[in-house]
Amino acid sequence: MLALAASPRDTSAPPGPVKLSPSEADTVRRSIEKDRADTRQWLKSGATSYLATVARVEFLQRMRLTVGRDRSNDVRLDDPTVRPHHLSVTVVGDSFRVEALDDAARFKVKDADLRAATVGPSSIVIGRFTVRLSHQRYPALIVFDPKSPRFASYKGIAYFPIDFGWRYVLPLTRNPHPDTVVILSTRGFQRRAVREGWFDFVAGGTRCRLEASRLLEPGVGEGDIGVFFRDATTGKGTYEVGRYLDPVALGDGHYLLDFNLAYNPACAYSEHYNCPIPPKANRLKVAVRAGEKDPHTLDQAKAH
Repeated sequence: MLALAASPRDTSAPPGPVKLSPSEADTVRRSIEKDRADTRQWLKSGATSYLATVARVEFLQRMRLTVGRDRSNDVRLDDPTVRPHHLSVTVVGDSFRVEALDDAARFKVKDADLRAATVGPSSIVIGRFTVRLSHQRYPALIVFDPKSPRFASYKGIAYFPIDFGWRYVLPLTRNPHPDTVVILSTRGFQRRAVREGWFDFVAGGTRCRLEASRLLEPGVGEGDIGVFFRDATTGKGTYEVGRYLDPVALGDGHYLLDFNLAYNPACAYSEHYNCPIPPKANRLKVAVRAGEKDPHTLDQAKAH
C-alpha cells in the first residue's frame, strides 16, 4: 500500500510574482518569444515533431520487437532503404538491445553507423525514419517519419500573451518523507513517481499550492522534477488533460516557475504518446491565462 505524505504548509504569506526591471523584462520577453518561435518551427517541420509520429507499438508482454519492410514485422517501415527484416529491439532492464538482422542492415545512434548496440531510452535512425525507444516502465517503439501526412494539418501553436504576473521564484517545501505515488497516464497506464514537495504562491490574491514530482522511470534524473497541473482554463481554452511546467533550479532550494512557459503534453498533438495526467492535488481554482493554449482552438478557428 502506498504511503500518504502530509503536506506541510508555511503559515506565512507565500510569495507573489517576481518584480522585473524594464531591462530584465525585455530580456526575458525576448527569450520567451524566441522559445515560442523555435517551438512553432520544430512542430511544423522537425524530424521528431509530434506531427511526425506515424506509429506506436507497445511491447506489452513481449520482450522483443522486429522492425523492417516486410509485413511480418512488428513495426513495418515501408521504404526501399529499409531491409525486409532490418533489426530487432529487445528490452534489457532499463535499456534496449538493438541488433541488425539483415547482413546489409544498419542503424544510426547519433552519427555512428552500427549493427548492434545497447542503449538507454533514446532514438535510433533507420533510413529516413527515427524510432524512439520509449521506456517509462511500459516499453514501446514510436516511429517518426519526415514525410508524415500529419504535417499538412499544421496550424501553429497558440499562446497567451506574455504576462510577468505569472513568473515566480519559489522555495520548494521538501516532502519530509518522500513517498511513491501513482500518476495515471493518457493510455491508462499507472506511472510511478516520487512526491518531492510543494510550491506555494499567491495568484490574483488566491493562495495556491502545486505538488512537484519526479517520475521513477529510466532516463529521468535525480533532479528532474515536474509539475503537472490543471486550472480554471482547463478544457475552456487550454488543453482538457492539463498542462506541464518544468521548474528551473536556481540554487538554495529555490526554483523559477514561469507559467508563460507552461506547455501542453505531447498527446495534445498526437495519439502516439503516453502522457501523465495531473493529480487531483494539482487542480488550481484560479485561471492561469499564461503559456500554451489548447491547439484544438486553432482547428475551430480555421473551420469558421
